[in-house]
Amino acid sequence: MIEDFRGFIRPEGTVGPGDDAAVIGGGTVVSTDIVTFDRHFPAGMTYEQFGWYAAAVNFSDLAAMGARPTGLLAALALPMDLEAQAAYDIMSGMDQCAEFCGTGIVGGDTKVGPGIVTGTAIGTMDGRRPMLRSGARPGDIVAVTGPVGGPAAGFLSLEHGVDAPEARDCLYVPVPRVAEGMALASCGAVSSCMDLSDGLGTALRTICACSGVGMDVELDFIPRGPYVDEMAEVSGTPVEDILLGWGGEYELVFTIDRDGLERVYDAEVEFSIIGLVNDSGRAELVHDGERRGIGHGAF
Repeated sequence: MIEDFRGFIRPEGTVGPGDDAAVIGGGTVVSTDIVTFDRHFPAGMTYEQFGWYAAAVNFSDLAAMGARPTGLLAALALPMDLEAQAAYDIMSGMDQCAEFCGTGIVGGDTKVGPGIVTGTAIGTMDGRRPMLRSGARPGDIVAVTGPVGGPAAGFLSLEHGVDAPEARDCLYVPVPRVAEGMALASCGAVSSCMDLSDGLGTALRTICACSGVGMDVELDFIPRGPYVDEMAEVSGTPVEDILLGWGGEYELVFTIDRDGLERVYDAEVEFSIIGLVNDSGRAELVHDGERRGIGHGAF
């Protein structure tokens, strides 16, 4: 449906639909995202954490472009019977996340509704070139800013009654990698970038499709979040599905021009190399000498 929309809407801006955020006149970056009570409010999450999450998913899109946040619009459609304190807690969580990202809430809207919060994050490139999904080239290095699988492990711990506080923190309070995104864009060596909101597997496939390339990703090179191995054993879920198939991850996956690797190290961004870009046109997971295609996710 999204592809159909893109077929008839009139695009605007330097970077339009198809990347994590749009870039419009003078380097202004804008992105919007929706979270809902019925889909994004797992057991044990507080309303304040839900508000943080609603803001974080938007700032993460700016991070993937390398933008500096300059404001957040917050639109809330909340049930009539929701306690007032819950609404205050949601706004407090959004405000705390905005402060963490170096900005604030600049406006919004409030209506009666089923429990929906929409954020619109605004940022600026400050003269940096935006990182896109379409610049990867064969020979580039594939990297990720931090461990993955924590949110999936947190969700599985809820399903199976396992006490896994660090994993649940990954699920409830994702950290948008805004500082890392700005540093990566500034170093000039990143050829493509995307956040992991729809999962590492989907992000890898998307970069391959947008760039017209393939990838070999080593399973053992992917850094694992807390309780990933434990929850794989408890739930019977393959580790690779936990690492690749879960949304709600907010690290950045990016590709690096080999000649610029030292510049990425100099940017002082923590990252792990997980694979290489090739010309196969297919994202594949490699483990113990065997390979298989990377799908869009198992969850």
